[in-house]
This record gives sequence, structure tokens and C-alpha cells, in this order.
Amino acid sequence: MRFLFLKLPSLATRALFYLAVFLTPVLGVWLASSLVAYINGPKLLTVFSGILLFPLVPILWDMRGHKKGKGSGILTWGDRITLRTLALNLAFLCLLVALRPQTSFLALSTRGDWFLDGMQGPQVELARKGLFTLAGGLEGVYLRFHDNPFDQYADTTQVKPQPAPQPRPAGQAGQAKGWPWTEVGLHPTVVNMPANVETSIESVAQYIASQEKDPMMRVKALHDYVADRIAYDAPNYFAGNYPPQDAATVFQRRVAVCAGYAKLLEALGQAIGEEIVYVVGDSRSSTSDLEGQSHAWNAAKVNGQWYLLDATWDSGTVDRASGFKKAYKTDYLFPPPEVMGISHFPDDENFQLRSQPITRGEFLRQPMMRAQFFAEGMKLVAPMRSQTDTNQNAVIQLQNPNQRWILSSYSLKGSNQAEYCTDSATQAPQITCPLPSSGTYEINLFSGDEQYGQFAQVGQVEFNRR
Repeated sequence: MRFLFLKLPSLATRALFYLAVFLTPVLGVWLASSLVAYINGPKLLTVFSGILLFPLVPILWDMRGHKKGKGSGILTWGDRITLRTLALNLAFLCLLVALRPQTSFLALSTRGDWFLDGMQGPQVELARKGLFTLAGGLEGVYLRFHDNPFDQYADTTQVKPQPAPQPRPAGQAGQAKGWPWTEVGLHPTVVNMPANVETSIESVAQYIASQEKDPMMRVKALHDYVADRIAYDAPNYFAGNYPPQDAATVFQRRVAVCAGYAKLLEALGQAIGEEIVYVVGDSRSSTSDLEGQSHAWNAAKVNGQWYLLDATWDSGTVDRASGFKKAYKTDYLFPPPEVMGISHFPDDENFQLRSQPITRGEFLRQPMMRAQFFAEGMKLVAPMRSQTDTNQNAVIQLQNPNQRWILSSYSLKGSNQAEYCTDSATQAPQITCPLPSSGTYEINLFSGDEQYGQFAQVGQVEFNRR
């Protein structure tokens, strides 16, 4: 490599060249290994890919060229191996990122520190932070291939909300005016609304305003009207075919996807001077959907403070088999930003309503706990990542001050067959799921009032058993 070294024009250029020669294979192996960790593949695959890219394939390439009489008389053997290693690894990196840009970003952002698992200390945390910062450099490529079809309904006027305060504490049953809403159903104004009022968006909004003077409860009534009166358009959602989602069309058809819910709620607010804005971004509901899907929701300014709300998620549930099932709730009505931010990531970081906004990578690394989990007073202690490696058992630790009954189940990712982790529900702070064999497992948590009563899903985490 001496000849090539002498031909480089300056010390700085030579330093950059050798840095590229060194870093390119490292980046290639890092990306490949993170993808293997993310899909729970064999780590030998990573080692094999590293050996192929450096130095096996470059050497075989050079030997093949030499046999055919194509060896260069100018470059030394070391020069040729160096250049071919650089070319192969650059091609590998570019091809992988070009073909799988979203998966590459997702793997690096969630498992890019896999080789630091089990290690602790300030230097380890500094290295982990540096790795994830480097992974964040791919976000631009990720977004280039991540179009949001609901962007077209975004408002042209830019609103810059301030971080939200702590939520107002709930009052007595039936009188709550803040999250979590305890035993509070649909607003009476929505329940008792005369049919002749529902002739226009303006008429509905004016009626609600005349019946409810408290600003927070008035916005709740608007939210409740949209969540109760609009059905989710499951067939078009699963077909990826979205009819017009403007407020007037949704009000007339009474069916919509998320954009329609959010636009109607925005229009109802505008009709009575309430500052309710349309927010667009990504949402995720399970670890199978870790990357997230395009979504739209709302932010509202109440008594001078900003809050978040999602009438779509409070209207019911939807799945491919049974379609939309109506089930009103208040889980996503004014939750704390940290709770909303587990499942909702806005394109505009101002609508995180956090004093310190999180990055997309931090959003993806969070365990998938639902708002109800936090509304019931629980806190997840471990794991603190959306995906965790284990050699045998999946162990979940939590704080449960209200002594909720917890039921847990595990299933192989992509499988519909689930097994319970324990024989019965428990109030213990630690849950252990014995994973039977290697694979990627989804652990679902369910919460209930009684040990043998009804349970609702409150969270999900993913474990890779090696």
C-alpha cells in the first residue's frame, strides 16, 4: 500500500482515506449485526458476513483478477485489497440502506447497542448514546420512504404550543376534570343531544357550548361527540384506500379513519372558538407494529395550556377479522405527554408537549405500554426497552401500588396461539414467563379489578430468547 499512500496529495487526505477504509467495514458489520439482533437471527451470520466483506471476498476478487491477467502493475497487493474492501463495503452499505431503509433505521435505533447488553457504567452509557446518535443519522433516509397520507389535511398555519403542565388531578367519581378520568362516561350533553341539532357542524358545536361552560369539560364533550358518533372505516383502512377525510364529508358520512376524526374535532372547536389543532405523525399499538403507522390526532389549548387527545383511539377497537367494534373510553383524552408519547410521535416535535423532546429512536425503544397501564397507577421497572434478549425466561418487573390483578401471556411473534405465563392472575411485582424455545416472543400484560374477573390489555413487550 506504500505506492497508493505516496500518491495521496496531503496528510489530511491520507488520514481521511484510511479512516474510510477502517470505518466502512465496521459500519457494514454494525448494520448487519443490528439487523440480525433485531430479527433474532444467529449471531454467526453476522460473523460470517464480516468475514466475507473483509477480507475473504476482496482476496478472492484479487486472486480471480490475477488469474485472468488483470492484476495492476501500478498498485501493490495491499493497495488492491484496500480499495476492493472499501468498494465492497460501500456497495453493501448503500445497497442495504437503499433496499431496506426503514428496517435499517429501525434495527440500528432499537438494537444498535446489542453488544453492550448487560454492561453498565458511565462509559458504557456514553458509548450507547453515541451509537444511537449515529443511528439517528439515517432518519432522513427513513423519512424519505415514509410518506404520511394524512399530511394533505395538515393546516398551513404553524402553531407552536408550549410544554404541557402536569395533568389536573381527578375529582370524585362522576366529577373528574382531568386525566385519568375515573368512572366518567360520555358527556351528558352528547348523550341527550336532540336529533334536530345534528344538522351541521356549527349547530352541534353551538349546542355543546351552550350546555357546557367549563372549558375543559366543553372540549371533552366535543371529543366525546366525535368518538361516539363516528365509526371507524375499517374496510378502507385495511385496503389502504382513504376517501375524503375533510370535516364536512366525515360529518355527513359518519365514518372515517384517523384523519377524519381529527379534522371533525378541529372543525367543531373552530365553530365555537376553541383552539383545537390537527396533529400528524406516527402511532404504534404493539411490538409487531414497532415501526408505527401514519396517524393523525389533536392538540387543544384549554385555559391557556396545551393538551393532547385522540378521539380515534377513544372510539373503539379495530381488527382485520371483525372490523370496528365501538367501545368509548377516555384513555387518550388529555393524558400526560410522557404517556401519549409512548404510542404517538408527531412530525412536529413541538406537539410532543415535552420540555425535552425525545428523538424517533427513543420513541421506538420505549416498551409498548398503553395509557390504561399508567392510568391505573402502574409503572414499568424492567425491561426498559421495546425488545430485550434473554437466555431462558422473560422477566417483567413493575410497581403496582393499587394492587391491580395482572395476567400475562406469551406467544411467538406472528402467531395467534398464546400461552399464559402463570396459572392465575397475580399482584406480585415480578412476572416470569418461561419461554419454551429460541425465538422472538411477544409478552402481553392484562389488568383487572378482580383475580377472576374481566381483564383488559395494558401493555406488550418483546423478548428474544437466544
